[in-house]
Amino acid sequence: MENIIYILALVCAVWVIYDVWTKEKMDTGMKLVWTIFALFFSIITAIIYYFVKKK
Repeated sequence: MENIIYILALVCAVWVIYDVWTKEKMDTGMKLVWTIFALFFSIITAIIYYFVKKK
């Protein structure tokens, strides 16, 4: 069960990082902030990113 959570966390982090660096028009500082948060709080960051940036 915990392997599924780790895989989900990895997928969430990769999705946020990829989306921020390729599709979003924001300055580099904000991209770094989103990347750091995605690495440390991947699932929570993905949920917040989805509702804040992908409206």
